[in-house]
Amino acid sequence: MRPGKLYTSLAKALSSATKPRDLHKVHSLLITSGIDQSVFISGKLITKYAQFRDPHASLSTFHRVSPTTNVYQWNTIIRAMTHNGLYNDALGLYTQMKILNIQPDRYTFPSVINCCAGLLNFETGRLVHDHVMEMGFASDLYIGNSFIDMFSRFGDLGNSRNVFDEMPRRDVVSWNSLISGYSSNGYWEEALEMFHQSRVSGMVPDAFMVLSVLPACGGLVAVEEGQMVHGLVEKIGIKADVVVNNGLLSMYFKFGNLTSCHLVFDEMAFRDTVTWNTVICGYSHSGLYEESIKLFFEMLYKFNPDMLTTTSVLLACSHVGDLKLGRDIHDFMMRNGYQCDTTASNILINMYSKCGHSLAARAVFDLMKCRDLVSWNSLIHGYIQNERFEEAIDFLKTMKMELKPDFVTYMALLSMSTQLMNILHAKELHCDIIKTGYDSTLAVGNALVDVYAKCGKLEDSLNQFENMKTRDIVTWNTIIAACLRCKDCETGFRMTSQMRMEGMLPDVATLLGTLPMCSLLAAKRQGKEIHGCILKLGFELDVPIGNALIEMYSKCGSLKNSVLVFKHMKTKDVVTWTAMISAYGMYGEGREALKAFEEMDTAGIVPDHIVFVAILYACSHSGLVKEGQLCFDQMKKKYNIEPRIEHYACVVDLLSRSGLLAEAEDFILSMPLKPDASIWGALLSACRASGDINFAERVSERIVELKSYDPGYYVLASNVYASLGKWDQVRTIRKSLKDRGLRKTPGYSWVEIRNKIYTFGTGDRFFEQYEDVNKLLETFSDLMAREGYVANLKCALHDVEEDEKRDTLCGHSERLAIAFGLLNTKPGTPLQILKNLRVCGDCHTVTKYISKIVQREILVRDANRFHLFKDGKCSCGDHW
Repeated sequence: MRPGKLYTSLAKALSSATKPRDLHKVHSLLITSGIDQSVFISGKLITKYAQFRDPHASLSTFHRVSPTTNVYQWNTIIRAMTHNGLYNDALGLYTQMKILNIQPDRYTFPSVINCCAGLLNFETGRLVHDHVMEMGFASDLYIGNSFIDMFSRFGDLGNSRNVFDEMPRRDVVSWNSLISGYSSNGYWEEALEMFHQSRVSGMVPDAFMVLSVLPACGGLVAVEEGQMVHGLVEKIGIKADVVVNNGLLSMYFKFGNLTSCHLVFDEMAFRDTVTWNTVICGYSHSGLYEESIKLFFEMLYKFNPDMLTTTSVLLACSHVGDLKLGRDIHDFMMRNGYQCDTTASNILINMYSKCGHSLAARAVFDLMKCRDLVSWNSLIHGYIQNERFEEAIDFLKTMKMELKPDFVTYMALLSMSTQLMNILHAKELHCDIIKTGYDSTLAVGNALVDVYAKCGKLEDSLNQFENMKTRDIVTWNTIIAACLRCKDCETGFRMTSQMRMEGMLPDVATLLGTLPMCSLLAAKRQGKEIHGCILKLGFELDVPIGNALIEMYSKCGSLKNSVLVFKHMKTKDVVTWTAMISAYGMYGEGREALKAFEEMDTAGIVPDHIVFVAILYACSHSGLVKEGQLCFDQMKKKYNIEPRIEHYACVVDLLSRSGLLAEAEDFILSMPLKPDASIWGALLSACRASGDINFAERVSERIVELKSYDPGYYVLASNVYASLGKWDQVRTIRKSLKDRGLRKTPGYSWVEIRNKIYTFGTGDRFFEQYEDVNKLLETFSDLMAREGYVANLKCALHDVEEDEKRDTLCGHSERLAIAFGLLNTKPGTPLQILKNLRVCGDCHTVTKYISKIVQREILVRDANRFHLFKDGKCSCGDHW
């Protein structure tokens, strides 16, 4: 065969080789023929070996023609090394070229630049850029595109943009490189801006450009732009591209647009593993865990799940508590040889912990070859979730021997202290946190404020708050909630004022913390100010805010305002209706409460067990026995709600408050639940009110036998024995209280005068105008005696002489508050008093007399309800 014909034939065979074996045969023939070292053939051989992923053969071929000064051959070997990811070798060859004074051409640099990008070698990349500028290749399209990509990978978007702007000519790759750079580095607005500019410049987007801009749309939740890009996908004919569709799915999940996700997924002619992973992860992150699990089973018929699939479904299992499926997936992973990395193992620990299987979680942890902080924290958090507190503490000690705990560890441990309400543990943790320096972390500081409050240590909570250098809205909300929890409303109001003075605007959580404080103190003025703030900030349509306002106004003596707030609420939930029904009940408006209950039913709101407590309470305090019994019967028959102990207590109160003591006792004895102190306590309260002392004594014995931890029931029983003059039994009960570490709740009353709240305790003598108050009460005693008043000495529950009993009654906190209020307010104006306990029978009678004597309305809120005293009568009809 003639040489020219042989050369052509072998060159053709070289180009058509599709297997490494064929290539080796052709290479042997080329060597035998002595034409393997020609510039063209050697270049083709280097390229072909690179395509077959045999860079060593490429390098060997290059060495056979070395030394060479032919730039084509150098470009070919550099490109071959780059193609196979051997970036350092490629850069080494580029350096060797320069040493040998072989001048690179414009075909050399794209590969060299890609090597710098692949290695994230910023320094070499800058030197290559300088070299390009020196040689005058800056205007080359392909070199420019490579530099845009390189600088983007370095995160140097400024230089990427500079290169782009200085390019005399740009193609779709130029635009794609810059848009992709912006998008992958989180500069989503810039990515969208460049995309719009590309459209203005007449550039038709391709699939790569679309894939670059979709994450930007998703990241910015730019719905209109995203829908526009989706329209372009159909217009430019890439609708069938599975990668593009996967990008659309991801974007729509970020929008929270599950309908569009469904449409894209259903219209896909072809789906790959990424498609299934995207929808399974998407549904899981959207909280649709059941749907995510369903799709996982559907996927199993067509594809084998990979690690991403299994971990996504494990997360869904942890949220729905499906231990069986979680175990099955774990078994599947082990059977199929999945190598669980640290992340996958952490997800397994989390799944087992959330499903309540701490032993399995620990077993996964123990088998881990490489553990990170997340591993340790996940297991500690799991122990705490499952209330294995001792194991959590022991595990922390083990952790400290290997790793330093981080703020996530301490956050979990502080939540444990909160659950345990263990102040010693909280303080130990606090010391540890200070040593590690995490006390300056805002989240940890907020958690410490919270834990001290929940342990009942408001002073420590306030100290922690004051020591915090940085505070956010959560800090303020936490300290306000702490004051509320500890019922230190004055400090709570002070904190609210300080917060606003420091320029921090309240949010919904702030307002939901301050409104209950107004309710506790019946502080109507502060409540109205907060209501004004709510209107100003635009929170009036927030349902929880509306619910809190209804409760606040009802407890501040303004049922009218509660009704107004209720009527103006556009959206009402079951809590709204419960609050309104409770409000009516507090004012003895049982008929209105029943009407509201019927309206709630008509509105399609399904009542819960709390609603029935409210409606039964309202019936009880209005003497609506038949109506209350009907509501109790409807609970199970109509609404399928099993009555709880509190509902039975309400029925007992309903019957006994109406004087049906025997019926109430029969009801108790027929209960399917064992009656507790709340049941017998409801009956006992009514017994005392009715004057049936013998019956009351029998019920008191039941209460004492139960050994309740609520001191209120012991006080009730003690009061019965005191009224019978059985002081030995009184002393026995009081000793029992002391031995069990229980204390009687002291009686307090409050009155607000000229924006200041005054507090009075029983027998209090240390307040302004005590002498004047005492004289006024003595005057009232004389006037009442002329009207026929006789003190009910049975309400003075001490073994003392009758005169001393009268003095004790005169020192009750509500009388002191009323007298003080009358002295410091204008004649004829209404007076409002708040008491933390039930008003005693004698004080109730005295307040009726006083309202008639001074011709003023006196509104008293006690622990049970509101009493409006006017012209010698009470709104409760002596029914409280």
